[in-house]
Amino acid sequence: MYQTRYDFHRYFCYSARQFLVKHAVITRNHHEAVMQLCSFYLPEQGKKSFGIVKAQGVVDVGMRLGKACPDLKTFLTRSSLADLTAFEAMPADHVWSTVQFLPVIEQPGKVFCVGMNYADKRQEFAATLDAPTLFVRFADSLVGHEQPLQKPTTTQEFDYEGELAVIIGQPAHQVKAEEALSAVAGYSCFMDATVRDMQFTWFTAGKNWPQTGGFGPWMTTADEIPDPQQLTIKTVLNGQEVQNDTTGSMVHPVANIIEYVSAFSPLSPGDVIITGSPGGVGKKRTPPLFMFSGDVVEVEIEKIGRLRHTIA
Repeated sequence: MYQTRYDFHRYFCYSARQFLVKHAVITRNHHEAVMQLCSFYLPEQGKKSFGIVKAQGVVDVGMRLGKACPDLKTFLTRSSLADLTAFEAMPADHVWSTVQFLPVIEQPGKVFCVGMNYADKRQEFAATLDAPTLFVRFADSLVGHEQPLQKPTTTQEFDYEGELAVIIGQPAHQVKAEEALSAVAGYSCFMDATVRDMQFTWFTAGKNWPQTGGFGPWMTTADEIPDPQQLTIKTVLNGQEVQNDTTGSMVHPVANIIEYVSAFSPLSPGDVIITGSPGGVGKKRTPPLFMFSGDVVEVEIEKIGRLRHTIA
């Protein structure tokens, strides 16, 4: 129906303007509250959508845009985050008790992950490679906030890794670090749960078991986080803080990672980059500390929020 991003943008602006006129909606100043977006499922309706996070619940943007833009990935592809200001002042359509969180981007085209990217983590694992260590995750390994992470029955080394996720909002190919952050739509929390005894055979094998990648609870838009290297990041397991660092400790900052990845792989809206975990992982503790059924793991990042999962 919409052949280009420009066609959709024209339609969106017209529809939003007509909606505001009809309902006499007055938008508030964007900086009165942090703009955060989530993807969700409504069990009673059997529908998926996306929207703007409020204290009481979520403003259903997908419902208002209809088939033209049913999910956040499509929205990032076809429109601009600035268009969401038309819906910011609206009250929540769904209270949180009626919503199940989906991964922020449910079906990302690409999920690149960076390993050994914090100074303490590199020291723990005696990492010496100068270039970023890359591996991939597949979309079907991802789960949303408060959904269970599944410990494989074949492992006793199910480890935690709290990480900052970067969501791409603009096409980026062979961009320089100085321009790279302009391609970012926003940031989220990620729990890169790892099967350690498989990882040391092959990174990807230890990272792609079903329901092992927690992604959420929502995305804070990039304009709210002008410098992604100034965020505290913590992981908590069963109430015990097990990781605590700042993103300033990254060996390869977000902008440099985007430059590195986009040099060989064009990045598209909805693609995701997971930027690595601080030191303190269970594998390198004495004694080792791994996750088992019934455990609760949380990742908290400044200006974003707290991602929470129970281990199944």
